[in-house]
Amino acid sequence: MRRLFPVTHETAAQAPDEGGAVPVGAGGEWPLAELAAAYAYPAPDPAAPRPWLRANMVSTLDGAAQHDGRSQPISCPADMRIFGTLRALADVVLVGAETVRQEGYRPARARTEFVAAREAAGQAPAPAIAIVTAGLDLDFSLPLFTSPLVPTVLLTGADAPAGRVRDAERAGARVVVAGAGRHVEPARAVHALAGLGYTRQLTEGGPRLLGQLVAADVLDEMCLTLAPMLAAGDAQRIAGGPPVAVPHRFALASLLEEDGFLFGRYRRA
Repeated sequence: MRRLFPVTHETAAQAPDEGGAVPVGAGGEWPLAELAAAYAYPAPDPAAPRPWLRANMVSTLDGAAQHDGRSQPISCPADMRIFGTLRALADVVLVGAETVRQEGYRPARARTEFVAAREAAGQAPAPAIAIVTAGLDLDFSLPLFTSPLVPTVLLTGADAPAGRVRDAERAGARVVVAGAGRHVEPARAVHALAGLGYTRQLTEGGPRLLGQLVAADVLDEMCLTLAPMLAAGDAQRIAGGPPVAVPHRFALASLLEEDGFLFGRYRRA
């Protein structure tokens, strides 16, 4: 893996490779600690702690966020290392119910390499999974509910089906109201999670949920893997739903590359 942007005064002194970029890390693969430093959350303000919501998505060159309904076919080993690192840094992973069903979500696991860092940061051994679901149409017998290290959170509306709420709570899930009727309001969801102590937030979509978060203007950071692939077809983009009135401007914070895949971080400008 190599860093394309930014180039610091330390890395600029190193010999560039044939492409003119500066390689970082030994053996071509960055240590997880180095990846964690590259993707660290902003230092919180003790006087005014606030949630920081980042998204992590992958897209092909022609804008497909999935192939055959899943993101795995357009991913790569380096993307999965970053995926695992981002989870290891987060307090909570926010995801839509349809993505949970399609991708076969399981509980986040504790990563041995991050145990000490998470303990020092006052975090649980693994991030909680928080699912945005209006109807709670989920299988509560799955490991996501029966054996998580941290109880799974269900973000739903005030009028969610009472029977499904009881089923979820009996399964060990934590049900949190974050909207009126059967609607989940993105801003309320973000702040409800922060109220549980989950301020380092990560969303993995899918496209419908990410579109809602973009429209609500609650996204602070976009981590985007650009796969050197063309998929054609009618696959979804990384964010769906109606367009915003004015596109939200983000600034490039860092750019890494490995095997033709680009790993960009963008923060709200």
